[in-house]
Amino acid sequence: MIGFIQQLQRRTPLGWLQLNRHKSRFLVALSGIAFADLLMFMQTGFQAALYNSNTRLHRSLEADIVLINPQARNIANLSTFTRRRLFQTMDVPGVKSAEPMYINTVSWKNPQTRKETMVLVVGFNPDKPAFNLPEVNSQLDKIKLPDTVLFDRGSRGDYQQAIAQIEQGKAVTTEIERRTITVSGLFKIGASFIADGSLITSDQNFLRLFARREPGSVNLGLIQVQPGYDPQQVATALQKHLANEQDVKVLTKEEFVQFEEHYWQTNTAIGFIFSLGVSMGFIVGVIIVYQVLSTDVNAHMKEYATFRAMGYQNRYLLSVVFEEAIIMAALGFLPGFAISTGLYALTRSATNLPLYMTLVRALQVLIMTVIMCMISGAIATRKVLAADPADMF
Repeated sequence: MIGFIQQLQRRTPLGWLQLNRHKSRFLVALSGIAFADLLMFMQTGFQAALYNSNTRLHRSLEADIVLINPQARNIANLSTFTRRRLFQTMDVPGVKSAEPMYINTVSWKNPQTRKETMVLVVGFNPDKPAFNLPEVNSQLDKIKLPDTVLFDRGSRGDYQQAIAQIEQGKAVTTEIERRTITVSGLFKIGASFIADGSLITSDQNFLRLFARREPGSVNLGLIQVQPGYDPQQVATALQKHLANEQDVKVLTKEEFVQFEEHYWQTNTAIGFIFSLGVSMGFIVGVIIVYQVLSTDVNAHMKEYATFRAMGYQNRYLLSVVFEEAIIMAALGFLPGFAISTGLYALTRSATNLPLYMTLVRALQVLIMTVIMCMISGAIATRKVLAADPADMF
């Protein structure tokens, strides 16, 4: 290992010297790589924000197992099943409790701007906490009052004045379905691609808001498992116990999260578009780097031919081209990473979507950048291998 390092130290950095000789062309190449990285960062970031924003409510549920209708598509289109299924689950060993939850999207008037926007309304029995959110669980008594809700402070839109009034203990009223409601408290989940925010209330208030809903038709069944039991095993037992029932499907909490992600990934155009954007960024980077390396190889073809005449092996000549590719990958990645981090913060502030730079994503894009440049280098090296001293002089 020490000998290898010493060999690298003695080696002339020919790739760097060739790139640095034409600074303007080198800077253009780095700009192109940075742009390709920017595309990949933004598309992967938006894709992650899509999945994370639409599953934050799922992850915050106080449940080990979830019951849904097999016709359900996503959290906003769950369909319903009869509440009797929840009573049936109590016959399965390991089931501690089974509680209903009602969910629906609705247009409400922003209490500050009076403009209508789409929100997700969630109703459950306040005597049985349904979320592992301390802000919600400490205010369950409030939503027991008629026409009273808790509001998501992470909602998208102009709510600063309304939030400030609620924090001061002042009453804030607005309308849903031509019914006046009072916002008495705050919590935070955040906006999503489905709705600009969320409202949490009691099951009784939910049924008042949506008068056509039958109390016996629920959207979700939240099942908690007794200590000492494995949720996956209990879920399997529930599936067997409810096998003859056509209106219910059993999922673990993690499977419920995956169910939502799968919907956005395969059943909507937006998931495909983000994946396509990453691919396009990668292809653009390959083309840009190839053009730079190909031009550089053509400009130094006689030098490469001279090296071959002097006895240098093809392996050395190829290493020069790959050295250039790796240098461009590393230096082009840095501005792409910096600009993307700033755009993440700007987008997060404007949309309230969970768009954050993560170490995993940075490494993912860095690896893709190196692969992108290595592919371009591999294509460009064909000309190096074709360099014949007899044809050059």
